[in-house]
Amino acid sequence: MSPPVPALTPEQKQELATIAQRIVAPGKGILAADESTGSIAKRLSSVGVENTEENRRWYRQLLFTADSRVDPCIGGVILFHETLYQKADDGRPFPQVIRSKGALVGIKVDKGVVPLAGTNGETTTQGLDGLMERCAQYKKDGADFAKWRCVLKITAHTPTRLAVMENANVLARYASICQQNGIVPIVEPEILPDGDHDLKHCQYVTEKVLAAVYKALSDHHVYLEGTLLKPNMVTPGHACTKKYSPEEIAMATVTALRRTVPPAVPGQCHLVPVVAPSPWSCPRGGPILMVVSPWRPHLHGYILVVSPSSWSCPHPHGHVLMVSP
Repeated sequence: MSPPVPALTPEQKQELATIAQRIVAPGKGILAADESTGSIAKRLSSVGVENTEENRRWYRQLLFTADSRVDPCIGGVILFHETLYQKADDGRPFPQVIRSKGALVGIKVDKGVVPLAGTNGETTTQGLDGLMERCAQYKKDGADFAKWRCVLKITAHTPTRLAVMENANVLARYASICQQNGIVPIVEPEILPDGDHDLKHCQYVTEKVLAAVYKALSDHHVYLEGTLLKPNMVTPGHACTKKYSPEEIAMATVTALRRTVPPAVPGQCHLVPVVAPSPWSCPRGGPILMVVSPWRPHLHGYILVVSPSSWSCPHPHGHVLMVSP
């Protein structure tokens, strides 16, 4: 096998690695403010607010201009396309507001899931067409990292090999395009918690999916030190009749990640589902977006595992701010 043509220069690699390390620095988390126009409508309507562009701008401004005591805890803010080009009341673009608080700007770049033909309801994610041009523009407009979500589900016959390989290659192609434009890709292969599968089954599927994703990233010459992973927690399906403790879920999650995620990956971003009382429980049962820097002592809060090769978990952020009273 002949050696690959270098996809990135040493300078590009250094920039990507620096961005990734800043996002997952100790004590940092990611604020997720990338809801689509349709998704944020549900949040606004729940408090009797009309879903207009101005109300969305005002809501995001409220998050981005929060008390300065929050600033040391935010490593990055993920934006929706509309939000990237909105401004605060003082005329500053939101990316400038975010950077002035010491955080990096991220952008959601996928265009949603679509049916995968020839499967029983499985999906892939669209948005690769024109992504090179969009990423180049987003970089000019202040974005340093991006997010792309692929979705798989567990049933008696899914995920199929076709769905796993298709989504792994889509994530790899997205990651490669981002890196060519100086943007750190957050790779998100999400396995939905729907269904009646048990914890062991979810762990098995999670390991197979992550293994396929990192094989695809290697095939596409993606620079792992300039990426982040956003995996699902390993949990039983919502309809599973067997109950598991937070410690069992934590151990299954950590085991799956240790078996599949290369140590070169600088960090992992978890949306932690609130399935049991914990110090990180959100009001109204909402999820929390947190950052985990790998290969350090242990996880706190919801993840209660202590082992020689586990992770440390800085402060949780993100949706907790969006569901709090």
